[in-house]
Amino acid sequence: MTDPDHAIPMLRLALTPGVGPVLGRRLIDAFGSAEEVLGASVVQLAQVRGIAQHTADKIARGIATTEALAREELGRALDGGTRVIGWGDPAYPELLAPIEDAPLVLWVRGMLDDASMRYRVAMVGSRRCTPYGVEQAERFASALAQAGLTIVSGGARGIDTAAHRSAVRVGGWTIVVSGCGLSRAYPPENAALFEEIVASGGAVVSELPMATPPTPENFPARNRIISGMSLGVVVIEAPQGSGALITAKQAGEAHGREVMAVPGRVDSSASVGSNQLIRDGAAALVTSASDVLEILREPARGQFAQSVAVPCRTPVARRVVVPSVPVASTPGVEAALGSLSAEQRRLWEALESPATMDELTRVTGLDAGRVLADATILEMKKLVSRQGSRLVRAR
Repeated sequence: MTDPDHAIPMLRLALTPGVGPVLGRRLIDAFGSAEEVLGASVVQLAQVRGIAQHTADKIARGIATTEALAREELGRALDGGTRVIGWGDPAYPELLAPIEDAPLVLWVRGMLDDASMRYRVAMVGSRRCTPYGVEQAERFASALAQAGLTIVSGGARGIDTAAHRSAVRVGGWTIVVSGCGLSRAYPPENAALFEEIVASGGAVVSELPMATPPTPENFPARNRIISGMSLGVVVIEAPQGSGALITAKQAGEAHGREVMAVPGRVDSSASVGSNQLIRDGAAALVTSASDVLEILREPARGQFAQSVAVPCRTPVARRVVVPSVPVASTPGVEAALGSLSAEQRRLWEALESPATMDELTRVTGLDAGRVLADATILEMKKLVSRQGSRLVRAR
């Protein structure tokens, strides 16, 4: 639900000419809330660090014109089944909120604030991708979505579309960060895919008012949102100069996120950018979903240390309903156990005593990559812990 009392002031501030995310945050920090900013005098505005008298005059004049605009925009959003979430709202993505230029307002269709979607990984790459790029996007997105991660991408043609579609196909969650307002779909051929994403529990998100067209300058700006709401970024396939490299740069340098890249053919121009990231040490080389999960385990554990249990999205057919091993546990642990896939439950049940990865591979019959991936998810959910080279059930 959109809270109009919180949304309207944030919308007014976001719609004020000359007030972008950075200045808007500075004003909120100075006055305590968007409501207080809207009520500030020119003299008070001019006392804020970095705001000259002429800028304060411009802000005050702009604020005076935004009440009707904000209410009209909120009406358009609600009519289109879209929520308006302001910075500071409990539903605002907690990973995105701390970055310096986090949007003042997000327009959201679908589910964004479910605790199950906290573990997000961005997948980016070229619009003009090769069959190899599509294959890798599908492979990584499918496996990571099945492991319980939410796939974040930009909804564009090429790698983005392959990643979103693959996540939905395996019953996973995915989030589209759009470069236009949500009253339209861009690219238009993805309209049905976006509807499917929303219907399956994912979301389409934008920082732009509903009717904003998809102009070129919108797309580089939205890349910071893709990176900001994710634990890490995987570059699937990117030529030199690709926008995916901008996302990777922001992720590593500005947001402190994990940056990973899939190696491509050395004779393909489509992989020059992603290969260079690896060569320069700007991205970790990953060849499987297990590699990604291993890299993300520590950031996930640190970022969500207060989480007791985060459900894992898996296809219904793969859920285990009845526990086969009695266990004395807290309600949080029981909830986490009920969310496991069949393979994850099999792995957990095999841990009647501490075991190494090799031992678990033999006992469960799962391949080594699957064991590593599922063990990482169990550790994220605080169902297991490590004792040297062995895994043990958490007590």
